[in-house]
Amino acid sequence: MSEGGCLCGAVRYRVSGKPSSSVVCHCTSCRRASGAPTVAWLTVDRAQLQILSGSPTSYRSSPTVIRQFCSRCGTALTYAAAKSPDTVDITTASLDEPDAFAPTADVWLEDKVAWQPTDPAIDKFAGSSSG
Repeated sequence: MSEGGCLCGAVRYRVSGKPSSSVVCHCTSCRRASGAPTVAWLTVDRAQLQILSGSPTSYRSSPTVIRQFCSRCGTALTYAAAKSPDTVDITTASLDEPDAFAPTADVWLEDKVAWQPTDPAIDKFAGSSSG
């Protein structure tokens, strides 16, 4: 079990089991949603995610994607894509212990900002790691 939440503490969640992936995303959409050059994500089965307190706000960032965040402090929390209805991505940095889930890949490098370094020890993908 791992727990996490937003900056102000209004939203808290628990993840059970192990994630199916842990990546650093460089895509334009994640950059704009976070205001950061990258976003680290854990992918889990939807049944593994339990909201313990609060109620994240949803935003449709594209026709097939819904992102959730805390409406009080703005912390990005989840990403859900219609093409993967059984899984949800959770922002790794919103976990209480993000070091427990080191990323194994950089994804969407075709969108990467030139000055952002990458980890030479992990896999690299121009787009999504799923093909």
